[in-house]
Amino acid sequence: MPHRTDTQGGGSADSTLLLTGRKPHSKDEHRDNQSPTLWSDVRADTRAVAKDAARDLLDSGLSLTKTDVIISAFGPTLKVYADAYPVVDDQDQEIPPRRALEEAREAVTRVLVDEYLDGERLGDLDDITEWYILSWLVHESDTFDYDDGHQLGLGLGVDIDDIKRSTKLWGKKRGDIQLKTHEDRVQDITLPPEERSNRTPVDPEALSYTIALDAVHAAMHVYHKQGEDVAIDWLKERNFDTDAGFKATLKALLQVLPKNSSEWEAARDLALGKAHDALGLEFTPTDFTNASDDTLEQSELGDHA
Repeated sequence: MPHRTDTQGGGSADSTLLLTGRKPHSKDEHRDNQSPTLWSDVRADTRAVAKDAARDLLDSGLSLTKTDVIISAFGPTLKVYADAYPVVDDQDQEIPPRRALEEAREAVTRVLVDEYLDGERLGDLDDITEWYILSWLVHESDTFDYDDGHQLGLGLGVDIDDIKRSTKLWGKKRGDIQLKTHEDRVQDITLPPEERSNRTPVDPEALSYTIALDAVHAAMHVYHKQGEDVAIDWLKERNFDTDAGFKATLKALLQVLPKNSSEWEAARDLALGKAHDALGLEFTPTDFTNASDDTLEQSELGDHA
């Protein structure tokens, strides 16, 4: 019932997905005596089925959100797990169905990257930057369920609780995750170092960054505070004009951030004009106009019952 609001966030539910598991009725189907199946043998099938289910939904023409695509792949994934049950690892420890769903989530996310991020190789970026970009891609919002964000991080090798304080990439809002922008994370370069807030972890005067997103956020800040010419010098001093990770991160942000947000506008400014030429970018923000419009249409579920 789209008009019914939930009790936590005030949002409405546009769809409901039910996963039903039933015990077999006939003795022939009963699997109590079935020999265990190794997870290493099941894992590849789990990923393949999840990817096929996602691609079928993306090709169906249905107006589904990216979260719907992920969840809808859970049913086929659980069937693979159930057919192979019981599933154990090489230490003979049982693998719970949750593990299969985690594998499905990660596999479908890769399909979404191929579909919506113009073939970007996000896997070449650091895990923290990849998590931030994929969070925007999947949820299309700066605020989403904590468990979803945590599971996405684990699939990428990131425990988001461990990076919360050191990176200030996200905070909690009513128990949900809220992603932070460059305005929240970068120290004010116009202030003397001793007057800058120690709550913002990104130093805009650093000469290098281990997290690609930090570099892009710092560049946005310098551009906004000191103008295009200073920003160009700043970029060249740090060799970001030849840094593939910096360019890939900027391009991905332009594709996943909402176009009506100040963060997207900051990324756009950095990818236009003289800065565009200085960085040697092979793309401009207008390259993604049609893709963004399609994304907006897909974010609204149609009536396909």
